[in-house]
Amino acid sequence: MAEISNDWLEAVQAEFRKPYYKQLYMFIRKEYSEHVVYPPSGDIFNALHLTPLSKVKVVILGQDPYHEPHQAHGLCFSVLPEQEELPPSLVNIYRELHDDIGCKRPNNGCLNYWAEQGVLLLNTVLTVRAHQANSHKGKGWEYFTDAILEAVNRQDRPIVYMLWGSQAQSKIPMLTNPRHLILKAPHPSPLSAYRGFFGCRHFSRCNEFLRENNVTPIDWQIPDIPKP
Repeated sequence: MAEISNDWLEAVQAEFRKPYYKQLYMFIRKEYSEHVVYPPSGDIFNALHLTPLSKVKVVILGQDPYHEPHQAHGLCFSVLPEQEELPPSLVNIYRELHDDIGCKRPNNGCLNYWAEQGVLLLNTVLTVRAHQANSHKGKGWEYFTDAILEAVNRQDRPIVYMLWGSQAQSKIPMLTNPRHLILKAPHPSPLSAYRGFFGCRHFSRCNEFLRENNVTPIDWQIPDIPKP
């Protein structure tokens, strides 16, 4: 696993000494040695690398990584730039972005641009075996990502949580900071998007909250990537 080297290290380093993390580490090492696992091991902590704790403005919480080739790279809902066919949930996110604030659908599904602006794109489970959704659920990642959320909760500045679906919303009891805004909606998957994700207006509501608190809003328009 790639090491964490920015200000997240101080926030989570106590986790590395806990028994669950040692067991998780050994499990993950074995999985990568015996199976195809996503994302590539060097990308596991990309969400933390691209969005330092001190820069977090928004948290979007996913479940586990995409489990098909050339998709997962450590950011929830995001796929590698060369992936031409976008996952249905991301297609629906782009649709809501267009309907809410007029963003056009880009020619890629790479959300690095958001992460670099302070959008923490965190999955609750950070690895998955190829073609087997939720295969690493319950192995210890949840304790680690809860520690990440607890660190964000301690930040004394305006932060927005965009919690889509019941699994993300199960974290609400630990999000107790009165300076933070919690936005809830159904998950953007095709199974639930029509039950209230479409029309939730989370992107405009997020930026409105940030502006009201004198924080630079997020530019949600993912730029096109030049194609050869």
